[in-house]
Amino acid sequence: MKPTADRVRIVDIEVLSDDWYVLKKTTFDFQRRDNVWQRLSRETYDRGNGATVLLHDRRRDTVVLTRQFRFPAFVNGHDGMLIEAPGGLLDNASPEARIRAEVEEETGYRVQHVEKVFEAFMSPGSVTEKLYFFIAEYDSASKIGSGGGVEAEGEDIEVIELALDDALARVRAGEICDGKTIMLLQHAALRRLSGRPAAAR
Repeated sequence: MKPTADRVRIVDIEVLSDDWYVLKKTTFDFQRRDNVWQRLSRETYDRGNGATVLLHDRRRDTVVLTRQFRFPAFVNGHDGMLIEAPGGLLDNASPEARIRAEVEEETGYRVQHVEKVFEAFMSPGSVTEKLYFFIAEYDSASKIGSGGGVEAEGEDIEVIELALDDALARVRAGEICDGKTIMLLQHAALRRLSGRPAAAR
């Protein structure tokens, strides 16, 4: 089979919005597996790539999460106050550098070493963003500030420390329903079962 790039022919690109991030409507021809070309139209939302991290204290088996208001979740029937792993957009930084800065900004914890565990497209049907997932070790000595995010950017972030088992129970109960957070918590649980060490600080 041809490389995918040879099976896509861009016909037209229309910018629908360029306010917060970029929303485009693209018309293209796609060659199907039966070699027939089909004209399609898709909208893509480009906000750049991002990174997220789970802070895990292996000794106490606790994790650090955040709680903040998410308007898109609110308009979809949730109260909007999502419990999440810290994260943010890369903004032209490397994933490792950006997530270290982001976790300090949001939680007040400073970590020097973060371990990348995987990458994933979270909503590939419409959003271009790829997330880089990390895990990092923390303890009480890692706390150098109060966190809370950047007020000028509309952030009002609560820092939450939970036992890993408590966090997993909240996933099962529906209290934690953020995809990236669930993925990282399940990764930590699998790592604990396998006996693999966590990242060093």
